Amino acid sequence: MESRRSVVVFDFGGQYAHLIARRVRELNFYSVLAPYSVSLEEFLRLNPVAVIFSGGPSSIYVENSPKPEIEVFNYIIRSRIPLLGICYGHQLIASLLGGRVSRKEKAEYGLSVLRVLRNDPLFSGTPETQVVWMSHRDAVDWLPEEFVTLASTEYSEVAAFRHRSLPIYGVQFHPEVRHTEYGRAILENFLKRVAGLEPNWFVEDVAAEVISRLKKELRGKALTAVSGGVDSLTAAVMVQRAVGSDNIYVIHVNTGLLREGESERTLEVLRKMGFKNVFYVDASGLFLDRLRGVTDPEEKRRVVAKTFADVFAEKALELNREVGGFRYLVQGTIYPDRVESGATGKATAKIKSHHNVVMEAIPGLEIVEPLAEFYKDEVRRIARSLGLPEEVITQHPFPGPGLAVRIVGEVTEEKLRILRKATVIVEEEFRKAGLYEKVWQAFPVLLSVKTVGVKGDERSYEYALALRVVESEDAMTASFAKLPWDFLERLAERLVNEVEGVNRVLYDVTHKPPATIEFE
Repeated sequence: MESRRSVVVFDFGGQYAHLIARRVRELNFYSVLAPYSVSLEEFLRLNPVAVIFSGGPSSIYVENSPKPEIEVFNYIIRSRIPLLGICYGHQLIASLLGGRVSRKEKAEYGLSVLRVLRNDPLFSGTPETQVVWMSHRDAVDWLPEEFVTLASTEYSEVAAFRHRSLPIYGVQFHPEVRHTEYGRAILENFLKRVAGLEPNWFVEDVAAEVISRLKKELRGKALTAVSGGVDSLTAAVMVQRAVGSDNIYVIHVNTGLLREGESERTLEVLRKMGFKNVFYVDASGLFLDRLRGVTDPEEKRRVVAKTFADVFAEKALELNREVGGFRYLVQGTIYPDRVESGATGKATAKIKSHHNVVMEAIPGLEIVEPLAEFYKDEVRRIARSLGLPEEVITQHPFPGPGLAVRIVGEVTEEKLRILRKATVIVEEEFRKAGLYEKVWQAFPVLLSVKTVGVKGDERSYEYALALRVVESEDAMTASFAKLPWDFLERLAERLVNEVEGVNRVLYDVTHKPPATIEFE
């Protein structure tokens, strides 16, 4: 899909860089996220028709602050490619083109009132006074004559600008976040009115293109692991549509770290979707043995990944001996995975450890990533168009290491029993209250501490549970959900009354950052 005309979002390290790219796609324009250091050759390969510079944590006047390659920036200006800078990107453009940026005495964080000073295509259809989301202390305080100020706030005299003769814009605020009242309209104005682009990204159509391309390219048997999550299932179904049910072999590994009934549900979904070659491996005992005594979070993840790699490779090798002819290894990598692994930058794609092991065991395998260009919300839309069950499409993200990273400290059979039961109750209550699909994730975490309580007039000494409920759009950032107290009270009562071994429930009120969504 590299030949598709792209809105290229330069990532300067801002927490909202992915969000900008997603917002562009929501407006039906194809976007790609590129490192700020992208070379001219790589940049041109993306077929850019517009460019957005993201925000970032740096100050442009600091030595070695991130800047695009000079030949790339000069090419954008010389070729009159429409350019929009956001926050740090706004300051960067001003600085590179002769303006001045300085640190202010007062910072501007959160909601601000923006005053639009003149009519301009960027603010077309939006009011003269509007609410925007700010996050900065540095600000543009002087512009050369070839620029004009478009908007200001109480603390930012140059809250938006444009070049008088070139399609170059900067905004100090964040139009990509929901808090900015007319942010969507401003981005759409930039793409349609300034850049003159026509929509070219319709997820279901693009997914059909991917399947059509795979039909032409794939010749032979494919092997894949399906966990039960929407990514791996959707990838498997797309390849199934391309090569046929006879030519795709699915391995489902029960790690013993899954939610209650998850393996059974996964196997049932695979059956309903017409998969013929499905192989179930119960390795729960092996995973528990290898996790015995492990308390460090990173070591836990390493043990789970290594064990999965060993089990998957062993089964894949067995199938290769029995069936043979495998040419492809399918994985459910989605676009943020590729970006975070460095696959969109100068480095080549990083292959997950278990895939390395399988490819060593079965030489000649080629990796197939049907979802490599899509975000999570786009994957869900594709899954719906392919007829996957709604409960799969809407289920909350679940970590690869499973419940192991939702148990603080050592993983034991007793702790898994407690956490599985608690997870069932949490999901039941969220669905019953109509809240499940309104939050990004909701799950209990079993803490390593026991606390004193009273049950049935007797002293108890049992585990404490923490409830983690967050609202997010892509998991890059997240806010804790502000749930009704009566709902939390009802949920806590069920947990302490029905889950043997728990006598206390805590509610996590920490955002990401500084916390992560998962505890370990």
